[in-house]
Amino acid sequence: MSARNRELFALIPAALLVSAGFAAVFLSRDDLLGGLSGTNRVSNVSLTYGAIFLGLCVAAHLVLRVTLRHADPYLFPLCALLASFGLVEIYRIDDGLARLQAQWFVIGLILFAGTIILLRDYRRLERYRYLIAIGGIALLLLPRAFPPVNGAYLSIRIGSLSVQPAEFAKIAMVIFLASYLRDTRQLLVTAGRRVVGVTIPPLKHFGPLLVIWGTSMLLLFYIRDIGSSVMFFGAFLAMIYVATDRLSFVVVGVGIFALGGYLVAGHIGHIADRVDAWRHPFDPKLLQRASGGSYQLAQGLWAQADGGVLGQGFGQAVLRISGNPECVSTVDCSLLPAPHTDFIYAVIVNELGLAGAAGLLGVYLLVVQRGFKIAMLARDSFSKLLATGLTSVFAIQVFVIVGGVTKLIPLTGVTLPFVSYGGSSVLANFVLLALLLLVSDRARRPDTGAGA
Repeated sequence: MSARNRELFALIPAALLVSAGFAAVFLSRDDLLGGLSGTNRVSNVSLTYGAIFLGLCVAAHLVLRVTLRHADPYLFPLCALLASFGLVEIYRIDDGLARLQAQWFVIGLILFAGTIILLRDYRRLERYRYLIAIGGIALLLLPRAFPPVNGAYLSIRIGSLSVQPAEFAKIAMVIFLASYLRDTRQLLVTAGRRVVGVTIPPLKHFGPLLVIWGTSMLLLFYIRDIGSSVMFFGAFLAMIYVATDRLSFVVVGVGIFALGGYLVAGHIGHIADRVDAWRHPFDPKLLQRASGGSYQLAQGLWAQADGGVLGQGFGQAVLRISGNPECVSTVDCSLLPAPHTDFIYAVIVNELGLAGAAGLLGVYLLVVQRGFKIAMLARDSFSKLLATGLTSVFAIQVFVIVGGVTKLIPLTGVTLPFVSYGGSSVLANFVLLALLLLVSDRARRPDTGAGA
């Protein structure tokens, strides 16, 4: 069976998940019921949603079949599976948000196809690396001109839309680093001096990379965005390790970032509050604090503990207390704050248990495995570093939000890719996916003797 046919058949489980998930939500709510005819209506509506989802994915598949015949056949179906899971889970939380998420999913697929068609030769991006880097930093700083959300400057408002520029900036920074390290990776290793067994690169070559470290610190200090700061610097370390094969660079980088984070956190109240909530989530004083406390994290931990191994059942998580006439939306009156974004993982664990959460994380691991395999197969340095950076930033984003919700690290405000509600996240991750498939197609293409 050809790669593209395998991709086509692999989309079926995602569509089945949509149908089964919506049917489970309808039944848990007693929606569309009414005897035998009502049960049939549940089936019809659920199957219709599944068929629409499958039709949209098949349309994107046809674009891949025509343009990227040699691309990885599993990456797109895996992301479709995550998106289907997210759509059902968000619908279970709030119907209105699910409709908006479905719209963003459609726009994301259009952007996905547009990126593939317009960037067939993605290596042209190298020519504009400094312009892309400046644009990325500008996107990161833009939210500072708008009011903060929960103490951090994460989004900008365009009319009624709220946009998180950091989602797109992460891709810009990876493109810049891939291009810059391709040119300087040898000089970073051979032109440096060894001090106490550690290679110190020449400042003129290491300077732009210090700018990345400074940008990460700036994110902490200026816009108070812990999650983006960790994502950027984590991807930077992964790429510099692949470029130089020097573990010492990673060790020193982690040390410098930890030192900078410690110094900055001591002067930013918002970040210090997050650290305190992480260390003492059940402290009564922090639990009762109206702003900057640990109520959100503690509720998330209780929800996960309540899920147990197999969970309470799909659609069975208690997100709101019935009987309050002022509660119109589950999101606004939820017992678990931000159940559709930051804490959607806690809702999943509560309803599907440890087993369901392990399954979800297993899908993410498969996506990361395919991404790193693309990096290994890539034939030129820029492609290899680009695939490494994109995969790393994706993996670190999952680690940052899951680690925050499970109290492994301080909680941050990033989304769970393709699952959490958020138009910016959906669009940016579809662009990221398109770039990975472009690299994959070039890497898996039969060698015709043409230069890379």
